[in-house]
Amino acid sequence: MAGKTTETYTADQIQRLEGLEAVRRRPGMYVGGTDIKALHHLVYEIVDNSIDEALAGACDSIEVAIHKDSSVTVSDNGRGIPVDIHKEAKKSALELVMTELHTGGKFGGGGYKVSGGLHGVGAAAVNALSAWCEVRVQRDNKIWFQRYEKGRPQGDVKPIGKAPDSTTGTTTTFIFDNTIFKDVDYRFETLRDRFREMAFVTKGVTIRFRDERADREMTFHFEGGITSFVRYLNRLRDPIHPVVYADKEVEGVGVEIALQYTDHNQPMEFAFANTINTLDGGTHLTGLRGAVTRVTNDYARKAGLLKADDPNFSGDDTREGLTAIVSIKHRDPQFESQTKVKLMNPEVQTYVQQVAGEALGAFLEENPRDAKAIVEKCLLSYRARDAAKKARDLVFRKSALESATLPGKLADCSERDPEKCELYIVEGDSAGGSAKQGRDRHFQAILPLRGKIMNTERARLDKMLGNNEVKALISALGTGIGDNFSLENLRYGRTLIMTDADVDGSHIRTLLLTFFFRYMQPLIEGGHLFIAQPPLYRVEFKKQVRYVYSDAQRDKVLKELGAADGAKAGIQRYKGLGEMNPEQLWETTMNPANRTLLQVTIEDAAEADRTFDMLMGSAVPPRKRFIQTHARDVKNLDV
Repeated sequence: MAGKTTETYTADQIQRLEGLEAVRRRPGMYVGGTDIKALHHLVYEIVDNSIDEALAGACDSIEVAIHKDSSVTVSDNGRGIPVDIHKEAKKSALELVMTELHTGGKFGGGGYKVSGGLHGVGAAAVNALSAWCEVRVQRDNKIWFQRYEKGRPQGDVKPIGKAPDSTTGTTTTFIFDNTIFKDVDYRFETLRDRFREMAFVTKGVTIRFRDERADREMTFHFEGGITSFVRYLNRLRDPIHPVVYADKEVEGVGVEIALQYTDHNQPMEFAFANTINTLDGGTHLTGLRGAVTRVTNDYARKAGLLKADDPNFSGDDTREGLTAIVSIKHRDPQFESQTKVKLMNPEVQTYVQQVAGEALGAFLEENPRDAKAIVEKCLLSYRARDAAKKARDLVFRKSALESATLPGKLADCSERDPEKCELYIVEGDSAGGSAKQGRDRHFQAILPLRGKIMNTERARLDKMLGNNEVKALISALGTGIGDNFSLENLRYGRTLIMTDADVDGSHIRTLLLTFFFRYMQPLIEGGHLFIAQPPLYRVEFKKQVRYVYSDAQRDKVLKELGAADGAKAGIQRYKGLGEMNPEQLWETTMNPANRTLLQVTIEDAAEADRTFDMLMGSAVPPRKRFIQTHARDVKNLDV
């Protein structure tokens, strides 16, 4: 047959991966990849095991430490992993847990009533992806030990000393394999926020986190549970009523919810299953949202706050400004994958709807003044959303009628394959002129913005769509916005924010990031948004020219060039992109062969949300405290 391959396909082509080799060969299947998010997942897997001990009532203290060499130690005072010999495997249970997939005490054998570790993969996967790993278990008045290298035991499980009477627990120390996780390291802030969440949803447990690389330490313990969590999340917002809380067991499933409306425009929602943060939500979050929308509409109708001819509130209307947390405890939770980012149990949706509906319904009936404030907020949201839809339709209809879907100030590129195209967003006509002259017209487009775009953190969508700079940005990207947003229509594979290296430039960059975060988040999640890094100085000495990006780098380059005192060197400080001629701008900031780009990611959307809220929101005191705290970091800026 034409086109048919003549290559043989026999048993010799079938590979059988032994032990943990499958994890090392395909880490994405077990921890989600090899990026910084997956690296953090290694820590979560081990800490989750300690949290499971807390859920079993056997642990109330967990300690996590990042050492100076980036090795990590997780220690708890739980029961300790069993070390006795497994009858079938003829080896220590500890070795089984650490070296064989789908092995553990969470498959219904009575070791755990509720747990986050379900597949018997976590500890073994971490071990497989570590250059080395050591486990110490305190049980039976002894300290048991085993070391592994790339998942392989370096000897049998054996006692190495005596443990104090009645002391039990597990201590795991590992260092990630840098041949698998390349050019990444742990972020203190990301781990800190995750451990804070764990402490909130596991009442009574104390988590101590220490980072020896920067001598930082924090301790988390919250008796108030998720009610305290809601109050913490709303510390930068103005709540309009007390926290609504419920904790109930339905058909053996524990359901805990806490929610509170605020003066803010954006919702904050968190969903946990057996203390694991299910970032992509799932049936528990769907159930909570459904209950809030149904109960709010029912009350508004009953109280006469929605008239007969008024449409029902949408889910978006009832979620605006809502901070909500749902946490479920389930004997057999079903997750979408090993990384446990989405809960799939269909019955959970019904249980959460029941518990949340009863709690919110009772609160609205018993607190008519608060109920009226909530409904009025939903009404305001509906009217603003309706106005935004009309404004959005007008914007795009006008563009279509004029057959001018691209803004006049956009200097487009000739390439038509979006994946090869780049859009530089620059501030002002001066920088725009240099960028237009210096760019590669084949694949680089330039969009100059006039002044600072509006603060989209404080403006609703209908007001925002009346701003010319925002409209130009939306039009140039081609994705639409809000309900009409689609990455399929994206005109540029890369969008680059290129602002001056000064305070005004930082402010404009923050305003743009706020806009993208709030209204075009899929652009960030898809890896399409970058920040260009223009140099701060041009250093010339004995006909050698170097461009540097910080004061420290300037001093280092002067030393390398033999002009440590800088007296005889020519040092030019760039206060703005417009000060560079087109050739310099191309060579330092736009030439793919030389430039430095920072990719914008949403590694922790909750922390990004709180940061934007603090810096760009209406509450002044938190922003003032932030500025005062960090004033020492900016006191030397040339403003």
